[in-house]
Amino acid sequence: MGQRVVTTARQRRLGTELRKMRERAGMNVAEAGQRLGVNRTRISNIEAGRFGVSEDRIRTLATIYSCTDRAYIDALVAMNEERVRGWWEDYRDKTHASALDLAELEHHAVAMRSMQMMHVPGLLQTEEYAKAVFSTAVTSPTAAQLRARISYRLRRRDVLDREDPPQCTFLIHEAVLRMEFGGAKVRRGQLEYLIEASERDNVTVRVIPFAAGGFANPGMSTLYVSGPVRQLDTVQADTPSGGAFLDSEAHLEHYGRILDQLEALALAPEDTTSFIRDIARQL
Repeated sequence: MGQRVVTTARQRRLGTELRKMRERAGMNVAEAGQRLGVNRTRISNIEAGRFGVSEDRIRTLATIYSCTDRAYIDALVAMNEERVRGWWEDYRDKTHASALDLAELEHHAVAMRSMQMMHVPGLLQTEEYAKAVFSTAVTSPTAAQLRARISYRLRRRDVLDREDPPQCTFLIHEAVLRMEFGGAKVRRGQLEYLIEASERDNVTVRVIPFAAGGFANPGMSTLYVSGPVRQLDTVQADTPSGGAFLDSEAHLEHYGRILDQLEALALAPEDTTSFIRDIARQL
């Protein structure tokens, strides 16, 4: 397989998992290349996602690395076989690469759990609310850029409507519900949409009220995406320079515990609905 011009987060993740597998086997790239019958550069390019890799080669590498986790290996093979061009590729020149990586991650998610501190989760935003949020960017978008960003944001919501949608739990701090984005009418419409969305079988919305007090990870919005096996889970955490994608076992464990703690503080779904309705009536 030839070298890729552009690599996606999913392609890079496959390479990362093959690297992790090699490192767990205590083998360096030169040794791996020798066992596979290729040079060390080939191994490095595969692990960076720059070169594609066949199913046979994935399974051969797993054997070389003494990996016997059948479900994990099969999941890696499935990742490699998914070569369908995603809708998000239509936006490659219109939005940030990390945004495309997020849409790809959501598309392949088995389940998602998120905590939002400032904005309504992107998958639950109305068009008017999204426009108000995008309009607060440090560098104001042009009219064309704004249309593209809103269109992209609304397309992301389709993942909730597919035949096998991911199970989603959205933890939202009360501050999100009270932030002034777009004025009273826009806010009211957004809150009503949140209630409507929470009625889906695959969506749970829970609010963490101010009265819950402090908690770990304040100020940072976090998304935990579950893959087909635990090893392929991913965390997306907000940073000052944009979203960071994390997949080490330590990160998965750390953010998983944080979200567990936040769920313990959140209102029950039925109480959340009443809470949101009360705020909407005040507008």
